[in-house]
Amino acid sequence: MADSTGGDAHDPSRRDFLYVAAAGLGVVGTAGFVWPLVDQMNPSQDVLALSSIEVDISSIEVGQSITVSWRGKPVFIRHRTEEEIAKAKAVAMTDLPDPESDQARAEKPEWLILVGVCTHLGCVPLGQAGEYNGWFCPCHGSHYDTSGRIRKGPAPTNLPVPAYVFLDDSNIKIG
Repeated sequence: MADSTGGDAHDPSRRDFLYVAAAGLGVVGTAGFVWPLVDQMNPSQDVLALSSIEVDISSIEVGQSITVSWRGKPVFIRHRTEEEIAKAKAVAMTDLPDPESDQARAEKPEWLILVGVCTHLGCVPLGQAGEYNGWFCPCHGSHYDTSGRIRKGPAPTNLPVPAYVFLDDSNIKIG
């Protein structure tokens, strides 16, 4: 059947174009609707700001510790003495319930950075205390050494080492 211009009224190429255009419009519309729903699931700016902290460690004397808060948890930063480093390195791996070398726990031996939450029930251990002069959790009696490794008590694992990087000689970034 011919139309008044002499062309075919049921031109398949025109129908194909309409199908492709409608499908394209549907895809763009769906993407425009779905994108805000997916985007709102990203963490907010205040959460991203808490994901890492920078700490100035230049004022921490040898043998001194500070506690900072990161992600709502205490983080112990200890400027260890040569004696503490030597004691930590001298421990035989067979004496540890959760074997981990001191070198694996401290990027720079003089600086020990640990999440200060007991791995038994989440208490906060006391520093420079206990049988190994590391950390002691008075709640249930867990003793950690000068490298934060569990030595005695009910805690199943060592105090965790957070992800950190030395920005320079006096600043670290945790997280």
